[in-house]
Amino acid sequence: MSLADKIFIDMCTDILNNGTDTKGEKVRPHWEDGETAYTIKKFGVCNRYDLSKEFPAMTLRPIAIKSCIDEILWIWQKKSNNVNELKSHIWDSWADESGSIGKAYGYQLGVKHKYKEGEMDQVDRVLYDLKNNPYSRRIMTNIYVHQDLSEMHLYPCAYSMTFNVTKNEKTGKLVLNGVLNQRSNDVLTANNWNVCQYAVLMHMFAQVNDMEVGELVHMIADAHIYDRHVPIIEEMMKRPQYPAPILKINKDIKNFYDFTVDDFSLENYEKNPQIKNIPVAI
Repeated sequence: MSLADKIFIDMCTDILNNGTDTKGEKVRPHWEDGETAYTIKKFGVCNRYDLSKEFPAMTLRPIAIKSCIDEILWIWQKKSNNVNELKSHIWDSWADESGSIGKAYGYQLGVKHKYKEGEMDQVDRVLYDLKNNPYSRRIMTNIYVHQDLSEMHLYPCAYSMTFNVTKNEKTGKLVLNGVLNQRSNDVLTANNWNVCQYAVLMHMFAQVNDMEVGELVHMIADAHIYDRHVPIIEEMMKRPQYPAPILKINKDIKNFYDFTVDDFSLENYEKNPQIKNIPVAI
């Protein structure tokens, strides 16, 4: 089975059996029909994925890898906050008439600040330090910027990445590890989507710095299953499980800003049917 399947099933089982039900409490999210969207939630979930062993795509239902990568490039490479530059419609509910989601996500990664002898944004600073200071304990990003929250149409969910470099003593190569911090995670719609996105990001950063990939640690403060998602989750957990697919990357790319969606594919991806019309709380 895919390790991602096992992690997902174990996490969902724990949430459903031991989580806190918010039904009847004062909560912000709601469904499109206006009904309050309650959750069963767990605090402080930590999942670890060894990217050197397999790519963490679930097989319980398929991950749309092209759309997944398009979004991570939209945020980290284009540093965009406009949905018109995104092929999918994931963010449409939070966009204004011009397509902007405000000073959120890619906007924050693109803000320049003084570093070394000049100015860099957060992404370029990470790339600079991975190349020049790989053993630094300060290689991180943070897009949860309080003074701009009032101008964000959605507060960042996945808000921080911390990169840490170790060494593979057998090969002598540096190994890139990362911690993804997330304040809130809709387990059904977004959990494996976020994991695959940041796994791909780590593969990209590792490749352009001639590093191997190591662990992706996913820290979630509030991992939750929405009330209308419970029967979907319960059905998913009973599905057959298959081996993890293989991520293929164009090895000719040596500059992070040269990657395109077409440089990636998943091979040997045996998976269950897609689940359609999943309700999304807003």
